Amino acid sequence: MDQSGPAPAVSAEEIDVLVAGGGPAGVVAAVQAARAGARTLLVEKSGMLGGTTTVGGVNFPGLFHAWGRQVIGGIGWEWVTRSVGEAGGTLPDFTAWSGQRHWRQQVRVNVPVHAAVADRLVLEAGAELLLHTLPVALESRDDGWAVTLGGKEGLTHRHARMLVDATGDANLVGLAGLPCRRNARLQPGTLVMQAGGYDPATLDPEELAAMEQAFTAAVARGEMRRSDFQAANHPVTAFLHGRGGNSMHVPDVDGSTSEGRTRAEVLAREAMLRIIRFFRAWPGLANFFIEHCAPECGIRETVTIAGETEITREDYVSGRVWPDGVCHSFYPIDVHAPDGRGGIDTRPLAEGVVPSIPLGALLPKGGLRIMVAGRCACGDQEANSAYRVQASAMAMGQVAGAAAALAAQAGGDPREVPLARLHALLRQHGAIVPPTGP
Repeated sequence: MDQSGPAPAVSAEEIDVLVAGGGPAGVVAAVQAARAGARTLLVEKSGMLGGTTTVGGVNFPGLFHAWGRQVIGGIGWEWVTRSVGEAGGTLPDFTAWSGQRHWRQQVRVNVPVHAAVADRLVLEAGAELLLHTLPVALESRDDGWAVTLGGKEGLTHRHARMLVDATGDANLVGLAGLPCRRNARLQPGTLVMQAGGYDPATLDPEELAAMEQAFTAAVARGEMRRSDFQAANHPVTAFLHGRGGNSMHVPDVDGSTSEGRTRAEVLAREAMLRIIRFFRAWPGLANFFIEHCAPECGIRETVTIAGETEITREDYVSGRVWPDGVCHSFYPIDVHAPDGRGGIDTRPLAEGVVPSIPLGALLPKGGLRIMVAGRCACGDQEANSAYRVQASAMAMGQVAGAAAALAAQAGGDPREVPLARLHALLRQHGAIVPPTGP
């Protein structure tokens, strides 16, 4: 089958690859599978593609570059650069690495444009797209999976040769009855918001110091929570100077279930109201307001799969060369304190180290014709805190889409796809493949 042209039209029931979750991993997986000639369906529970980048408001994907060179490319990079171009933006100087904080290498994208570009990429590739839809039941078959989808019209049924779980929460893996792992203490979520009604340049240092003390007293009285402002030092000042942004924590939430996500959304917006009341009590901030907040509370961590291979912290920080390496990841260890009390354990990688992801971390143990991509890939909490970010999820998504397409076309499982053939397909579509070792 021609692996470079668009996929044929998808029939009402039979498909080669079903991708669940339209975030950074899922969009790229669907585009790659369709471009490789697989009949592909992408389903997304919300009304907008992009996942945490769009509906979570974390609109600065990264990291695509390490030590002045690009380590993640392909379809994810195409998506980001096309979004920047459509919005008339500019890219950072990726050669200016020395002495820079990692976040300066992230790429700012316009949320509505990024979502619209995702729509075009998926549909131009020939994939079918269903928003406001999610899988509700799976049944394993000899030649694939019977999938029940829940939509506004009720339940519908599809048969898929291969599944790609890009939900971030291993929802398909759970429906399939395959094991997942959950850390004892999960990292907090964050509601991204944009504050207005004041000029940060005019903030008085003495008043800021007084507000810091007032915040501490409000926490002691139970009127505020320490997690309402994220920064470990000068949390009120950091929030105001940044006009909000990624600047608060929502602790003790589990986003892997609808009940858990509901609790996260409610707690996040309760915190937002506390923040508004706190600032509007100050004369200089009487006009403080929230211009907008993300539609969803951003979730950092839920579960990871029990995979064929586990990525440990040592594997990640050492840049281990895997025998089945399929893509790079690059980001510091970035563990947010589970209690949300203003602490982030950020540990930059040693100079020159570029971690990679093995195919085995995307393969659920005991599962056939099913893969994952994104933050639920198999790894310990510290490694996961680094590879969970958008660029790495995009790279894993391209791997999963390519492997799923090849497996579906061969009527087999991704484990049976020759690694050289997988690498060749990835390179054909612009991905950067890491070196492999014994």
